[in-house]
Amino acid sequence: MALSLGAVLALTTACSFGPPDPDEQGTPPNLPKPSAALPSGESGGDQEVAVTVLAKNLEIPWGMTFLPDGAALVTERDTGRILQVGPESDANGLKVTEVQRLAEVQAAGDGGLLGIAVSPKYPTDKTIFVYYSTAKDNRIGKLVLKGALQPILTGIPRSRDDNGGALAFGPDGYLYAGTGDATATGTQAQNPKSLAGKILRMTTAGKPAPGNPVKDSLVWSSGHRNVQGFAWGGDRKMYATENAQPKFGELNVIEKGKNYGWGKVDGTGTDPTFTNPLRTWPIAESYCAGVALVEQSVASACLLGERIWMLSVTGNGTVLGTPQALLTGEYGRLRGLVSAPDGSLWASTSNQEDGGKPTPDDDRIVRLVFSGGGAGIT
Repeated sequence: MALSLGAVLALTTACSFGPPDPDEQGTPPNLPKPSAALPSGESGGDQEVAVTVLAKNLEIPWGMTFLPDGAALVTERDTGRILQVGPESDANGLKVTEVQRLAEVQAAGDGGLLGIAVSPKYPTDKTIFVYYSTAKDNRIGKLVLKGALQPILTGIPRSRDDNGGALAFGPDGYLYAGTGDATATGTQAQNPKSLAGKILRMTTAGKPAPGNPVKDSLVWSSGHRNVQGFAWGGDRKMYATENAQPKFGELNVIEKGKNYGWGKVDGTGTDPTFTNPLRTWPIAESYCAGVALVEQSVASACLLGERIWMLSVTGNGTVLGTPQALLTGEYGRLRGLVSAPDGSLWASTSNQEDGGKPTPDDDRIVRLVFSGGGAGIT
């Protein structure tokens, strides 16, 4: 099929930025063959991409992470299921198996079973962490797969919208969580005593991590509307999306103790009290969630924008050249975006939810691989 740079998905066995060392990547999954291999068409270079759907017929996949053997763990927001995707394949792509359904999850609005993270010590402790909603709050819990869920942090404010949900271990070994303001006004995002509208940094017991801006506080950064995705580059620089602001979607560089302005600022402002975003887009072109890094490029998956934005960034964190839109309109609403152990990116659709227009195959997980150098940035 004819795809432009606005529709790039790929599956190859290798890519220009290279796989990790064998002791880091585990056993590679048995992936289906790509359905296309095409030039980008807009970058002006020789970069090529191709498209493959890895899994079909999921129900609002939200968080994605990887086990040491290369299998992915995927959460479904509304069903409360944890799925294993791969490493084996079947006629539809990678084999999808229900591992567990969490009865504690009470899904409504954009709340439910959200982020998921694998313990850095998984080979010995077998522990998984999840961000989830109950009827009264949002929580972070831990479990051994097929075992009981144990909350480690409760009382994160809950609302119909703006519940956050990003969850990942940082390069420092501590667990980070993105929360939503839960008021739509920014009141809690600017309240240092509230867990809402923040990025939190904690130990695996749910306690404030050493080195946080304020001792005995979980808060790493504040002034957020709804953080549904973040990731780190090789230089340990942290990037996060800002989801659901009325006017602008944001991509922020997150720094210790900084305030990102919500609900005083929507997008770029002039008040030096607040940290401006690295990049903004009109909300209709963004409303982004998942974030992943490809060499010196930052990728962000967008819901209303139905695309992935790719930005090339310099060593000091500024944008180089013109951001490029990938997959525009090709797969509908895109939410999850993660770096896989082999260096590819996995993205998930979110078309089964309100506002989506599902196809018979939705929801899906797809895989991006870039070849020919760079990430298609002009």
